[in-house]
Amino acid sequence: MFAFFAENLAPIMFLSLIIVLLLGYPVAFALAFVGFVFGFIGIEMSLLPINLFGAIPDRIFGQMSNETLLAIPFFTFMGLILERSGMAEDLLDTIGQLFGPIRGGLAFAVIFVGAILAATTGVVAASVISMGLISLPIMLRYGYDRRVAAGTIAASGTLAQIIPPSLVLIILADQLGRSVGDMYRGALIPGLLLVAAYAGYIIVMSFLRPLGVPALPPEARTLRGWKLLARVITSLVPPLVLIFLVLGTIFIGLATPTEGGAMGAVGALLLAAFNRRLDLTMMKSALYATAKLSSFVIFILLGARVFSLTFYGVNGHVWVEHLMTSIPGGEVGFLIVANLLVFFLAFFLDYFELAFIIIPLLAPVADALGIDLIWFGVMLAINMQTSFMHPPFGFSLFYLRSVAPTRAYKDRITGSTIQPVTSGQIYMGSLPFLAIQLVMVIIVIAFPGLVTHYKSGQVSVDPSTIQLNVPMPGEGNESPFGMPAQPFGAPEPSTGEPAAPSFDTSAPDFGSPTPSFDAPPTEPAK
Repeated sequence: MFAFFAENLAPIMFLSLIIVLLLGYPVAFALAFVGFVFGFIGIEMSLLPINLFGAIPDRIFGQMSNETLLAIPFFTFMGLILERSGMAEDLLDTIGQLFGPIRGGLAFAVIFVGAILAATTGVVAASVISMGLISLPIMLRYGYDRRVAAGTIAASGTLAQIIPPSLVLIILADQLGRSVGDMYRGALIPGLLLVAAYAGYIIVMSFLRPLGVPALPPEARTLRGWKLLARVITSLVPPLVLIFLVLGTIFIGLATPTEGGAMGAVGALLLAAFNRRLDLTMMKSALYATAKLSSFVIFILLGARVFSLTFYGVNGHVWVEHLMTSIPGGEVGFLIVANLLVFFLAFFLDYFELAFIIIPLLAPVADALGIDLIWFGVMLAINMQTSFMHPPFGFSLFYLRSVAPTRAYKDRITGSTIQPVTSGQIYMGSLPFLAIQLVMVIIVIAFPGLVTHYKSGQVSVDPSTIQLNVPMPGEGNESPFGMPAQPFGAPEPSTGEPAAPSFDTSAPDFGSPTPSFDAPPTEPAK
């Protein structure tokens, strides 16, 4: 029994984490709890060194000194200020008037405003709730099919996952040890294609079920001519300028994502002040929500560092690598299984949990197979969008459910009775968009150039002319992912017989690498 437990400690540890999460315990504390419990078990069984947890302070310090993560509170604060200042309401009203004369015009407006909000806020909850409060009553008022309306709003909000400056792209870049700027460039075209796919679905529905996506009646189109042009200039130009300041300066190399987020936060404050909607109450609310979300991310990250310390100590990464590389089909087989794993785990875990638990296990395998990690990260980011759309646990569906009408009411403009939107209608409306997201994952797998174009602006250098002042593979004790290349107690690869465990009594640096923003990551010497 002792031998079986010692040999299978890594899979037992991973299954224990899944069980604890399914029991409903907070993710950050579940990760730390499982890491500490199995760490002490390993120490008692002499499988791990007694000074194992002496590395935790170094890991925490390395994580807290990671400047990449500063972009998270900046972008969150920017999105909350813009959402509370009424920018979403102005955009929906303006674009709704522009597309009003055509069938599905309001749905097009929701999709395009969702894309603009994604490029300015990066917060799914803010996008879904604001569009649900503003556009859903209007769509119901003019006879939109409830399933189409609900699915469009829920799916458009998830665009904040994949269109830069997405928070999940920042997390993925940090976990993969890659540049956030490269991740943004790689995700831009797939994100825009996803917007086009959503719009294409509405076009198809306008031909198949025209009564379900009607055009706005003439009396509802109150803005025409110069008035409409003036509204477009005042409502669309400021957020587009802000998008350029945030993303344009990052793409052309003038600013890091952290600096771009800071500029975006300042720009959001200026826009709110220009519209005379900036006040102390809104500032306090946005700051509180920003601190809450940032603390949530950091605590999950610290819990994940404790878990990964023990998991790598018991050779968990070796177990995962052997498990994934034994899949038939090589690189394609690995990509299929990895995406299926993320898709099914998304039924129960949200994107933060997936990014902190699953990505560190899959990334070394992908790197060993020669898969471009930016391509791999964008692929999984699109896949993780489904965590918001899965019935019945999708967070985007919950956000919409919280603002959708639950009982019939009389519309104040038309005087007609509006029937409520049921949970079943929200779930059914999400399924076509869920299918579109999965098709987009397949497209990204089939056409890697949609992502790998980010390399086109990078300078090609002959590796033979570069002298690296870093240990060659096998000479140092660190892997590209901040973990020991030779885990605790692993046998020396040079001998045919298993060697006795040897432990390094010094506390290694387990901090995750800080991605660079200006230059592409240097490939390890062959």
